[in-house]
Formats: sequence, structure tokens, C-alpha cells
Amino acid sequence: MTKEANNTNDNKSFKGKSVAISIATVLLFAAVLAFAIFEGTKNTVTITANGETEEIRTHAETVGDVLDEQAIEVGKDDFLSQSADTKIEGDTAIEWDEAEQYAVTVDGETRSAWTTENTVSAILEKAEIEVTKHDKVSPALDETVDEDTMIDVEKAYEVTIVDGGKDKKVWSTSTTVADFLKQHSIELSKLDRVEQDMDELVLPNSKVEVVRVEKVTDVVEDAVKYAVETRKDSSLLKGSEKLVQKGQNGLVKKTYEVVKENGKEVKRELKKEKVVKEPKQQILAVGTKTVVASVSRGTAKKETVAPKQASAKKEAAPVKKASAPAKKAAAPKAVAKAPEKAPEKAKAAPQPAKKEAASEPAGGKEFYVSATAYTASCTGCSGITATGINLKANPGLKVIAVDPSVIPLGSKVWVEGYGNAIAGDTGGAIKGNKIDLFMPNRSDAIAFGRKQVKVKILN
Repeated sequence: MTKEANNTNDNKSFKGKSVAISIATVLLFAAVLAFAIFEGTKNTVTITANGETEEIRTHAETVGDVLDEQAIEVGKDDFLSQSADTKIEGDTAIEWDEAEQYAVTVDGETRSAWTTENTVSAILEKAEIEVTKHDKVSPALDETVDEDTMIDVEKAYEVTIVDGGKDKKVWSTSTTVADFLKQHSIELSKLDRVEQDMDELVLPNSKVEVVRVEKVTDVVEDAVKYAVETRKDSSLLKGSEKLVQKGQNGLVKKTYEVVKENGKEVKRELKKEKVVKEPKQQILAVGTKTVVASVSRGTAKKETVAPKQASAKKEAAPVKKASAPAKKAAAPKAVAKAPEKAPEKAKAAPQPAKKEAASEPAGGKEFYVSATAYTASCTGCSGITATGINLKANPGLKVIAVDPSVIPLGSKVWVEGYGNAIAGDTGGAIKGNKIDLFMPNRSDAIAFGRKQVKVKILN
């Protein structure tokens, strides 16, 4: 090949390369221009995901498209600042927080809640768990927690507390009596008592009873009853009494320890006793003198009045024996003509008793007898008792006829339904456990009839 031919070929080759370079340059420029145009039309989006912020440029049309580009899956409980179908126009900020799972225990039953909130109250609200001011929540409602923290809820229930006898309805979440008392600030003294065991479970609608116990000292003053001494006095008519020394009650101070439960006394114990004033004994003179002969209750009774009279009776004894029936019939008249001074002596007898029966006295020998009633004018009665008491002159006296072997004459007695009286008479029919009550009039005697009554011999 000639030199000219070679030059021609070189020129052709150079021209071809130049064209290729030009085309490549144009294409490159077009690509750069297109890229610049493409990039220039992108929107700037700021994404904050779980607290981390990133800025991107995108041609995505919606928020959902942006999240898809970033491979972010949004759950139903996640937080998304804008809805997924929101259009991307210009610079846009998107915030997304992924929900966490929290565990909540309600009265031992575990539930779960998905939420992006981290306060206890928000988590419970998300879990649709309602709580009241009486419920116990741990941790507290305003505290923040992470997904590893267990939230515990104890629902409150109603319990009756009986404190010192007073009922009160309260709310409790405690499990034992001891916890319950502490929760409600119920303090116990060393004497107070709780009816339930302290470790006993407090269940809904149950009752906790606190008994308030206290010990107090009570000082009281009591009267000491005076004693009564009786002395026989031969100068006084039998059946009559005379006050020699008036008795006076003493005084004793007693100190008691009193136990009260809920304000009511349940126990009283005598701890100390001190005599403040000694009692003064009462002395009574009791008459023993018999001054007249009498026929009582229809039975003749002979007593010595004077030596001469006794001798006369002895001498006349055979005659009286022979005419005994006639004399017996005349006995009331003979007795009625007893010495005229006898009624005056009867005035020394006990003062008339009140018509109302006295209340039963303490002490004395007690037994039951068959009782009837008589008057001073009954058949065969002289009106003068075996002890010389003139019943006609003293219709208000309380006198009974007795068997002296059962109730000694002159004894002071108490008769049920009759009151205090003197055993001052006898009677032919009054033998053993029988008595006859003197009544001021016949209607009272008939009304009394015959009764079984209690009798007490007081001296």
C-alpha cells in the first residue's frame, strides 16, 4: 500500500472516532440533564421512626408509598402522624412509633395491651381496664414503664368493719386482717381484741370486728347494816319492846377493777375494801313479864297471880272439878273481870302496825304453816291474850296465836301477807305448824279464810 493510501485511511479513522465521542458526549449530557431534572423534581421527606430521624428525597406520591419505600410496616396499634393516603406535596415530615406489648395482671389474671404510650394510666386505658380510687395499682398510674414491667391491679371490694360496736362499710384490697387494719389506720391498744385471726383472709362482703377493751377503777361507798341485839327485860310486859340504843349504819369504801368492752361493763372485781365508819349496834329490850291469867282461843289457862289466890283455888279444886262443864261455859265472863289494871299494862305492848303487810325481811328461821284468822270477840275469846295483851283496846296490833313449842311466845315474827307481828297468844286448836292471825273485825277474819303462808322467826 502506498503512503497516500495510508494517510487516507488514517483520516477516515480519526473522523469516525470524533463522531463517536461527540455522540457519547451528547448522550452523557442528556443523561446528566435528565438525572438533574429527575432529582430536581423529587420531594424532601423527613421520617422519624421510633425516635430516629432520617431525611430522604422521593417521588412517592403518598405517605404510604414513602413507608413502603423504607420497608416500614405499620401495625394497627402503631402511631403514625399522618394517614397512609396523605399526598406528598413539597417537604413533608412523617413520624412513626411502633407499638410495644405490655402485660397487665388484674386480680391474678394476666392481660396484654399494645400501645405506643408508656404511662401506666395510658396502658390500662388501652387495655380497657377501668380502675377506681379504691383499687390498688402498681406501679402508680402516672409512672412510665417499659415493655418488661408487669403492671398489677387489685380491684377493691367492700368489707364491713365493726370498731367498738359501730359498723362501717369500707373498701379494701388487702389480703389479711393485719394488712386490712394497717391500710385503714386502725390502731389497737394492748387490751383491744380482734375477733378474727390476724392472718385470716379478708374476703369480699366479710366482716372484721375490733373489740375495744378498757380497765377502769370504780370506787363506791356502801352502807354496813347495823346489828340488832335483843335483851330480855322482866320489867316489861311480855311481847313488848323498848329501844335501848338506836342503831346506826356504818360505811365501807370498796375499790373495784372494772373491765369494759365497747363501753359496756363485762367484769367487776373487788380489789380493796376499807371501813370508813363502823356500824353502831341497836339494842332492844324485850319484855318477859306475865301479869294476868287469860283464856285464849277458847282454852282455859291458869297462872299464879298471888299466893292467897292460889291457895283459894287449891281449896276449891274439888268443887270446880265437879262442876267443870258449867265453869267452862262461864270462863269468858270470869276472864273479862280480870284486874282492871291489866288493860293499862297492855299499853306497853308494841305500837300498832300498819295495815299493809311489810316486805319480807332478810334472815330469820323460815318455814310454812297453815294460817287462819280470829277476832277479839270470837266465841270463847276474852279479848286478852295469853301474854296479857288487850286486843279490844288495841285493835290495830299485829298479834298471832301460836304453838309455843314451834314458835316461842314473845317472838317477833313476819307472816307472809300479814307483815311483822308478835307471837302473843295461844289456842286450843293451834298445835304444830298452825297459827291464828288477829284481825280487827269479823269480815276481815272471814275473808282471810285458811291459807298456807310463809313465816319467819326474827328473834
